[in-house]
Amino acid sequence: MKLNLKKVNPLIKLALKEDIGKGDITTGYTVPEEAQGLALILNKQEGVLAGIDICRQVFLMVDKDLQITTPLPDGTWLEYGQVVLTIQGRTKSILTAERTALNFLQHLSGVATATHHLVKAVEGTRAKILDTRKTTPGLRYLEKYAVACGGGQNHRMGLYDMVLIKDNHIEAAGGPAAAIEMVRQKNKKVKIEIEVQSLAQLEEAAGLEPDVIMLDNMKPEMMAEACRMVFSLPARDKGKLKLEASGNVSLETVRQIAECGVDYVSVGAITHSAPALDFSLGLKSLG
Repeated sequence: MKLNLKKVNPLIKLALKEDIGKGDITTGYTVPEEAQGLALILNKQEGVLAGIDICRQVFLMVDKDLQITTPLPDGTWLEYGQVVLTIQGRTKSILTAERTALNFLQHLSGVATATHHLVKAVEGTRAKILDTRKTTPGLRYLEKYAVACGGGQNHRMGLYDMVLIKDNHIEAAGGPAAAIEMVRQKNKKVKIEIEVQSLAQLEEAAGLEPDVIMLDNMKPEMMAEACRMVFSLPARDKGKLKLEASGNVSLETVRQIAECGVDYVSVGAITHSAPALDFSLGLKSLG
């Protein structure tokens, strides 16, 4: 997933407005107008770097004349204490942009790091780690970008780019067959995923030939049996029918889930609960 800064610029402007408001009064009262500084941003935890170009853009939106260097690309594994960005120029500009820039960097690197640990945990299995729509409102594009930086894959971006038929859709439609039939009447090309919670539901759903079946909150024993059932189907031989595990996935459980044989494991926690990766900015006055 390639980052499109033009898409992110309105969000950066909103974040700066939220923080600066009518003006940074602390910096305005304490820092001389002519003061120049050199600042370094360093990581204080090991993890995956994500959002460095956004961090840079925050500083440049405050002051386009700042001189900024970003020696490491997103997706880099960071050891403790590495310099990820240097800034030189007006001290007032550096200090005014500091918190907003670090907020983006810490959050997105935290998402990338959480994803990385899950990806490493399932190495050697067929399972790929997916994100979900359980994202921070307004930050979905960036959080899904961070997932990709951490080695995960993006599920649908929103309600508009894939059909995911869940229990409430099935109830409203009058059953899984009716739900899938209504989708196919309206759009024969759209990818269809359907959620099941039991082996009986799985058997019915598999007969409807969706693209993906989501195994929702199944225990590992049932999930393994679900995989055995699906792997024997002709649709699976053709590479059409995939299985996704979902529900209460953690770093402690993901390996066991992956070893059941699923193709995907979706994890809401990598976006809604990832702890921030710690960074700090240190400033040296240049006069």
